[in-house]
Amino acid sequence: MSEFVFAIGIDLGGTNIVASAVTPEGRLLSKVSCKTSCPRPYQEICEDMARLAEEAATQAGFSLETASYIGIGSPGLVNKDTGVVEYANNLGFHDAPIADEIKKRTGRPVYLENDANAAALGEYKVGAGRGTQYMIAVTLGTGVGSGIIIDGKIYSGFNFAGAEIGHTVIHKNGYPCTCGMHGCLEAYTSATALIRLTKEQMNAHPESLLWKLVDGDLNNVNGKTAFDGLRAGDATATAIIEEYTTDLGIGFTNIINIFQPEVLCVGGGICHEGDTLLDPVRAYVDRYQYARASKNKTKIIPATLGNDAGIIGAGLLGF
Repeated sequence: MSEFVFAIGIDLGGTNIVASAVTPEGRLLSKVSCKTSCPRPYQEICEDMARLAEEAATQAGFSLETASYIGIGSPGLVNKDTGVVEYANNLGFHDAPIADEIKKRTGRPVYLENDANAAALGEYKVGAGRGTQYMIAVTLGTGVGSGIIIDGKIYSGFNFAGAEIGHTVIHKNGYPCTCGMHGCLEAYTSATALIRLTKEQMNAHPESLLWKLVDGDLNNVNGKTAFDGLRAGDATATAIIEEYTTDLGIGFTNIINIFQPEVLCVGGGICHEGDTLLDPVRAYVDRYQYARASKNKTKIIPATLGNDAGIIGAGLLGF
């Protein structure tokens, strides 16, 4: 009987670390997690990851020694050749040798990749991009993450800092972004940006139904609030979503004009709004993209793997 093949995938975040045993087909055999806090020494975080790798293998019914490798998706500028996270602001990492630390603790080979790239790989292999050669994944969360697949491979540039689509400018002299620029796509289309826009418009329109939806408390505003108001027929909410989806349409048009992927898949909590979110974005892109006369156009569709995309992609890095 041949030995069962699996790897450990780890999704490293600033507040949670999640690990799973993953098959070459992208099937999750287990899932374990722990809370984390940052910044703190990378050695401590590596200790947590090594422990979770052991737990994930055990939960799946195997020993960690039989895992083919450990794949890790980490935020920040990740040098996958050296296994070093050169910089990750939210984690407090500067030239952190994560791969060597995990290998030292587990004895298993380690593959390291940027977390957005790992999530894109997961969607490409077993999710929304399955069967394509060119795909881009965009995640609308606290920020705007993205991963680019070209000819079946992750694109990260010569210095591993590529695919930062969220930090392309769509409004000159616009809102400040966490990267230090102004007017970035992330500053206008992240969930954080949508919440900011909703609060601004609510303050400008005290008559809006949105106030009732949040019980009169701006602290209750989330990424779903404006969409709920839109469905209720509120004029302020309708204007908010129109502005938000137009900005997203501008960003997506830029992305498509540069890369012309077969699929642009959209993830993150806001993606749960489905066609309410994506239909106006598609309409904008259809109207303004350079290849609007082409018979072959990029499909803009929801991501399908949800929060598992990063774990699955990390687990597939070596396969």
